[in-house]
Amino acid sequence: MEVLSTVQALEQARAQWQGQIGLIPTMGYLHEGHLSLFRRARAENDVVVGSIFVNPTQFGPHEDLERYPRDLARDLHMLEELGTDVVFVPSVAEMYPRGFTTYVVAEGPLVEAAEGATRPGLFRGVATVVLKLFQIVRPHHAYFGQKDAQQAVVINRIVTDFNVPVQLHILPIIREGDGLAMSSRNSYLDRAMRNAASVLYRALQAGKVQFQQQSKLAVDPTGVQQVIQAMQGAVAQEPLVQLIYAEVRDATSFLPLEILQTPALLLIAACVGDTRLIDNFYVRADGIWDEGVMVANIDESRNKREEGSWTIK
Repeated sequence: MEVLSTVQALEQARAQWQGQIGLIPTMGYLHEGHLSLFRRARAENDVVVGSIFVNPTQFGPHEDLERYPRDLARDLHMLEELGTDVVFVPSVAEMYPRGFTTYVVAEGPLVEAAEGATRPGLFRGVATVVLKLFQIVRPHHAYFGQKDAQQAVVINRIVTDFNVPVQLHILPIIREGDGLAMSSRNSYLDRAMRNAASVLYRALQAGKVQFQQQSKLAVDPTGVQQVIQAMQGAVAQEPLVQLIYAEVRDATSFLPLEILQTPALLLIAACVGDTRLIDNFYVRADGIWDEGVMVANIDESRNKREEGSWTIK
């Protein structure tokens, strides 16, 4: 496995690669959710490239950039075991050299709602770094997790608007045994907070039940609000968790739904202590729900095949 830290070194290596190239961008401190992306990429590509870069431009002034968990040696060991071919680990100065002034700034509801409303500047940073990685690596396929659903839709917009020749694959969320979506930020949680955090999954389940019940009725403009209230009510029962938002949005445009229809995303964000977590359920156009893959522990999940994927074309 090659570990490269400069754009020049990666471009030189890129000239030697043949066949299909798969890219998995990450910020490191890898967990089973990340590893599921690498496994899928390994099965579908001749060359698998991962990137590890904690991107400062997507963090706000009072967010957790400095304390974001990092363990490069651990991450590299995990990726080598999976048969990854190349890992790109640039410095901040390498990705944003002196004089860097050009950023990708999307507009409209897609970046102004949900995460965009509560984390200003997030998608400016995400869009910029992902487009840079696409330009540097020039992959045929790129793999992302559904946990960051709004990010996935933003990246799809970039690919479409800039005619980037890459196929996006959005793979299911990987969850702990109690439903908590795996996240690098889960490492911030103490025992009590960790137990409380599973309420996000329970809230989404409550929203799903309401969605299914309300969608069987005649078109009812209160149906969306019923789903939102079900999620809000579930979180309200957990005193250690403060809800940031609970929303129901169109899975393609990310516009808020006025009536319940598919495809749709049930979205939730909350603070557990001072740790911010997000989660979602995705209901496809055919009415099939994707809640993610539940695993009892990481060892079990290593041999579990991820079912389905949200492939953007």
